[in-house]
Amino acid sequence: MNKSNLISLGTAAIGRPQYINIRQESKAPFSLSAFKERGIEMLDYAYEAGIRYYDTAPGYGLAEQLLIDWVKEKNDDSITVATKWGYTYVANFEPNAEVHEIKEHSLNKLNEQWETSKKLLPYLKYYQIHSATFKSGVLKNEAVLERLFELKQKHNITIGLTTTGTNQTEVLQKGMAVRFNGEWLFEIFQCTYNILDQSIHELGLQLISEGKRLVIKEALANGRLFPNSAYPNYQDLYKKLKALSKRYEVGVDAIALQFCTAKLIGATVLSGANKPGYLSQNLKAMDFQLIPQEIEELSQFKIAPQQYWEERKHLSWN
Repeated sequence: MNKSNLISLGTAAIGRPQYINIRQESKAPFSLSAFKERGIEMLDYAYEAGIRYYDTAPGYGLAEQLLIDWVKEKNDDSITVATKWGYTYVANFEPNAEVHEIKEHSLNKLNEQWETSKKLLPYLKYYQIHSATFKSGVLKNEAVLERLFELKQKHNITIGLTTTGTNQTEVLQKGMAVRFNGEWLFEIFQCTYNILDQSIHELGLQLISEGKRLVIKEALANGRLFPNSAYPNYQDLYKKLKALSKRYEVGVDAIALQFCTAKLIGATVLSGANKPGYLSQNLKAMDFQLIPQEIEELSQFKIAPQQYWEERKHLSWN
């Protein structure tokens, strides 16, 4: 089985030194040049491991530019890149920055970020609204929708959106219904899905059955699936994951990723690994198969979206 068909690489963690996560941040001095070098090494490692789908965004610090340079050097038309528009990275690689990113779903921002993102062509196949919400009004902005349709037609790329927050399902339903010039505008959807938040499950199955592409992000729940005394309510889940890890001789991360691929067959799951060793462990998810009973047992640990996202709000940028 080609692992790249199921697990691909998200580049947020190699593009900026901080990300919302439960793990403690490194105390080592930050070097931008060394950070760039590690990013390139990570892309090369993923490529050698068989991964051909790479997800990025301007909001991921230097990740998009890294990919622009990297794909040109690789010169391999089997590489597929997905990027997004709508977030601007503003932390300037400062560990103690109060604001890391700014969201703007305007036509001006779309056009501004497209000027850089288009440099990913011809490897750029998917162009998405970064974290579409009702609040931003982007799904009703006719000028933005018209421009996205124009980019789709002109560059033969697939247009999509990503979702986040307690109302993921509602935003997803709205996005699935948007038509422009008689065509479905959005045909790739990137959503949060994991053992704790399974809210988009039914819609995910529908998308796959309709031939649209589903990409799963945050499959490890920003680190909350790893044993942590701060979450006593997850102790039974931690025990179950530990037992499965022991049985299959893989890490908790591989169990969590396997769960996602088993529940939403046909979806692509993003690894957010920023080190070769982490990606290697993630890819072990394709070396075994959870039995139906184990999948069902893990499914029972889902929580309400409101609880999931409330917890996520309190995670730090690490």
